[in-house]
Amino acid sequence: MGRTSKLRGKRTHGRGKKAGRGAGKRGGRGNAGLHKHKYMTTVKMKDPHFGDYGFRRHFSLLVKKNTINLAEVEERLDEIILEGFAEKSKNLVTVDLGKMGVDKLLGRGHVRMKMKIVVNEASESAIRKVQKAGGEVVIPETEESERND
Repeated sequence: MGRTSKLRGKRTHGRGKKAGRGAGKRGGRGNAGLHKHKYMTTVKMKDPHFGDYGFRRHFSLLVKKNTINLAEVEERLDEIILEGFAEKSKNLVTVDLGKMGVDKLLGRGHVRMKMKIVVNEASESAIRKVQKAGGEVVIPETEESERND
């Protein structure tokens, strides 16, 4: 004879008054009781439990920039030259990242060769590393604004 059969006819099946029904013994389901008996969990948890927090910009307003790191430029240099986005002379490689569709040059990686890189935007670390290797980063917009001033 099983437990259930033994407890037939008994109102609570041996579980006490509330424990066997609904979400008893758990203090409610989900976030129930967070302002009352489960308040300490709201205080201890990092994320805000109540009210609005932060915001998300509408996807049509987001500007997604196409970026590339110095390491990737140097790694793919032969491929970039074959595709016609770069020209190699004796001791200088001129790379036009704007033609490639790249918006910004980032500074991860090392530069071992002298390069002249034309790009719309570049991080400070990228500019510093290229200049340290004897090259330069040309940002077309700033050149035009300097001429107009």
